Amino acid sequence: MSFCIYDRLITGESKLAVIGLGYVGMPIAVAFSKKVEVIGFDTNTDKIELYRSGFDPTREVGDEEIKKCSVDFTYDEKRIGDAEFIIVAVPTPVNEDHSPNLNPVIKASETVGKNLKKGAIVVYESTVYPGVTEDICVPVLEQASGLKCGTDFKVGYSPERINPGDKVHRLETITKIVSGMDEESLEDIANVYSLVVEAGVFKAASIKVAEAAKVIENSQRDINIAFMNELSIIFNKMGIDTYSVLKAAETKWNFLNFTPGLVGGHCIGVDPYYLTYKAEELGYHSQIILSGRRINDDMGRYVAENVIKNLIKADVPVKNAKVAVLGFTFKENCPDTRNTKVIDIINELREYGIEPVVADPQADAAEAEKLYGIRFTDISRINDMDAVILAVAHDEFKGMMLSDVEKLFKDGPEEGKVIIEVKGLLNRKEAEASGYHYWRL
Repeated sequence: MSFCIYDRLITGESKLAVIGLGYVGMPIAVAFSKKVEVIGFDTNTDKIELYRSGFDPTREVGDEEIKKCSVDFTYDEKRIGDAEFIIVAVPTPVNEDHSPNLNPVIKASETVGKNLKKGAIVVYESTVYPGVTEDICVPVLEQASGLKCGTDFKVGYSPERINPGDKVHRLETITKIVSGMDEESLEDIANVYSLVVEAGVFKAASIKVAEAAKVIENSQRDINIAFMNELSIIFNKMGIDTYSVLKAAETKWNFLNFTPGLVGGHCIGVDPYYLTYKAEELGYHSQIILSGRRINDDMGRYVAENVIKNLIKADVPVKNAKVAVLGFTFKENCPDTRNTKVIDIINELREYGIEPVVADPQADAAEAEKLYGIRFTDISRINDMDAVILAVAHDEFKGMMLSDVEKLFKDGPEEGKVIIEVKGLLNRKEAEASGYHYWRL
């Protein structure tokens, strides 16, 4: 049986399917649709209808690209059977105890398996720990399909590197790691991805190597941000401005450009737990990785504590203090609120009897209300505040001057007003010279 699917894709004899049309899968489907016939499958019927109507709720490629693309958006799983090259791009979250939740990728494998044709190649992009593709997904595919891996179908792994909200580092411009279960599948997978990835592909030595590369990419960022957060805690105790320290240190040619902040989302705050989980299974308890995770997971509470301290310094009664939070998504210039760490700030403030108002011009309002019970307030309607927290560096907030922030506060002397920053958008000296109680990470 020939597994050389590349040739059949470019001649239109075969189709490519993408399973899971979120921040990762949808840009992949749109990019490939410019070269080959693409079936875009998702179990979320509402999402499919949005795509069919030309609306991009993720804002990753934009409404115009969705309208003009040729992706066959469907929630009919039987359509998967029309494809020979299948990309699985479903989420891989963690459970409450931080253990990997592989249910989405297992269910996707079952769905693909039930509709898998002989001669197909299945490539996983979902973040997993080394071994999941071959040890967990392959048996599911075999059981659901009744086919034999290596004989009737083949598998590969190509870790996603999508950075939500980033308009520079895109699928096409980032080197793509690819791997296959053997040389034949590796070559086919590399050729297929080369159709859309202008930056080129890197052939990993094995599927497990590719899986490992993905989890350490984000673990490395997580550890470095944790180091910055720990430095911020230390420098704040010393009365030293962290950003001033970093600005001085970055003049050295090999200083790494990281800053303190909240670490949420579906990658940096999740992937390290996949690696440490597998390490625990093998009898090794991670020290550096989990230490970094503990620091980063605690930063929302830490920010909230400093809101309280500064309210007290400003002689503002803490209970029922009027506090505004600007930004709620897990990162800037992105509508996604899932796994946002801003909710940790809000929940901690509630422990002190404060119910903050929240403004976010970019967030998915329906999603925020459904997941957290948060209803956004338009920033133009916010006034009479005791404290303002700039939590997310959306472009709308980056352009704010101190005079814009002043409009959000109650009338009266600045000495009784608090500004808290997570990302250091304002001029600290100007804020302090104006009499504000100012604090930032």
